[in-house]
Parts: sequence; structure tokens; C-alpha cells
Amino acid sequence: MANTPITSFQDIESEWESVLQDSPADTLFLTPQWQKVWWDTFGDGRTMCGFSYPLPDGASGDGVAAIASLAKSGDTVSFMGSQDTFDYNDFPIRPGHEEGFYQTLLETMEEQDFRELRLDSLRESSPTLELFPEMARGRGFTVDIEQEGVTSGINLPATWDEYLGLLNKKDRHELRRKLRRMDSQTDWKWYSLTDAVEVKDRLGEFITLMRLSRTDKDEFMTLEREQFFYNITQRMAELGQLHLYFLDMDDSTVATSLCFDYGSSRLLYNSGYDPEYGYFSVGLLLNAMCLKDAIDRGLIYFDFLRGPEPYKAHLGGQQRSLYQMVVTKS
Repeated sequence: MANTPITSFQDIESEWESVLQDSPADTLFLTPQWQKVWWDTFGDGRTMCGFSYPLPDGASGDGVAAIASLAKSGDTVSFMGSQDTFDYNDFPIRPGHEEGFYQTLLETMEEQDFRELRLDSLRESSPTLELFPEMARGRGFTVDIEQEGVTSGINLPATWDEYLGLLNKKDRHELRRKLRRMDSQTDWKWYSLTDAVEVKDRLGEFITLMRLSRTDKDEFMTLEREQFFYNITQRMAELGQLHLYFLDMDDSTVATSLCFDYGSSRLLYNSGYDPEYGYFSVGLLLNAMCLKDAIDRGLIYFDFLRGPEPYKAHLGGQQRSLYQMVVTKS
């Protein structure tokens, strides 16, 4: 069987999902649904050039061993997606088929008219990071790898009390103190929205609070990215994978967090708060409540995603590295 070019996310959706569920790279950002929304929003000026890699004859499965979701811009081919909207990226590959797939990818590079393959946002445990560089260098390609950033997450215990016990003494004391202060000085509540219509109605509040909370978030939120947020929240709400959280104090909405649930994990995608209420640490407390809610729902991992913000460590996040690999034709 030959590779099959990917020209539509829907046409290959079931095979794609089957490969992804088998793959150690499995993450929300690599689902065909997430990638389609990104392509529909940001695809102008790019060309799809990905392919599905078949299982060898005689192997069990539905015919596909790996997915190369790639886009070409100029003389560069890169993963579908971007660092500012995808926290993780990689090739979904069924275990045991990595080397055959990477060889095919390198052969495709040799045949195609492009100079550079850019692979962003690879997790430190990625087989692509482990196996692909040596294979590429063996065929005469130049490979450069550098740390791109960091990501954080925590394995969730069964109860909130057990979670508090995982924090160091100072962070545990601080979190409890902030919660007591809120209880004693204000009338506050937190809640989440999951319905697509309700989410759409209130996403503007989320974006406003996100922009208010930090200058870099204000600069990040271009019109195109704002459209992506509207599109992706609608799609994920339709799939039952979204929670949009708000924290209200004395009848004012002062903090917000956008989370996606995928598999047994909760991903904290972005958040914001009104700096006028910074004294009460409303942003950190709402994120803590998102984590508490994940525990209550039986999820087993809370992913703070990309970025070195201190609050992630204060809430127990363990940091890991993300890498970028650039493969260049000699």
C-alpha cells in the first residue's frame, strides 16, 4: 500500500482517531477536529502536504499506521498548527511503526520541493525526538534541536485533601490562607459553562478578562486569534470537551479559565482576571478550583500546558521541556 495524501480532515477522521488513541503522542491538539478548526482559521497561504502511512501487509488494524499532518508555506514544511495555539505537536504513530514511518517521511522530503522541515512543540518523551534525528543525519540532512519552552502538569490523586498533601508546606499554607480570606471578606462563587450557546454568549467576557490580566495576552489576542477562540470553543463544546469557568465576587465576574477535557486529562488552555482584584489572587484561586473540579470528576492528570508562570509550580505542577527540531536539506 502507498501513502495516501491528506486532503480533508473528515475523510480520514475515524482512521486518524484510531491511530491517535494507540499513539504515545495522543493529545487534544492532534485530533482531526482541533486541526480542522486551526486550518479553517489560519490555513490561507499554506498548502496541505500531509499523508497517512499504511500498516504493512499482514499487520492487524484498520490500515493506517501513522499520520503526517503537515502544511507547506514557501520552502518550509511544518506540522499543522502553531506554537501559539498548539501546546504539543507530533506525529501520531502506532507503536512499532516509527522507523518505517520516519524512513518514508525522509524519502518524501528528498522527493518534494522544499528545503526545511520544522517540527515544533515536541515533548521530551517523543519518539520523534529520540529516533528521527539520527535517521535524518544518516541520509545527509542537517538536524538542529533546541529547547522551545516548558510545560507543567500534575498527576491527580482521588481527593482534594490528598492533593493538598502533595503541595509543599508553604504552597499548601498559602492556598488555604487565600481561600479563607475569600470566604471571610467576600461573597464569592465559581461555576462552569459547557453548553455551546452559553459559551458563545460569554466568550467575550473571557477574552476581555484575558486581555486585562497581562499585556502580553492583550497583544496575543489579534482578530484572527480571537476568531480561532470562538471557533475552537464552539467545536469543543459540541464534542462535550469544554469547561469555561468564571469566578464572581460580590456580583462582579473577576476571573475566568478555559479548560478542555481529553481522555482522562484536563488541559488549562488559558485564563484571565481583573487586576483590580489581584489582592484576592482570584486568578490562581479559580485555576485551583478547576483542578479541584477535575479531581471531583475522577480525572487523573491536570495539564497546565505551555509557559513558566510561577502559579503552576505553586499549584503542584511538575515542569517538563518542549523542543523544536529543524531538519534541513544539505
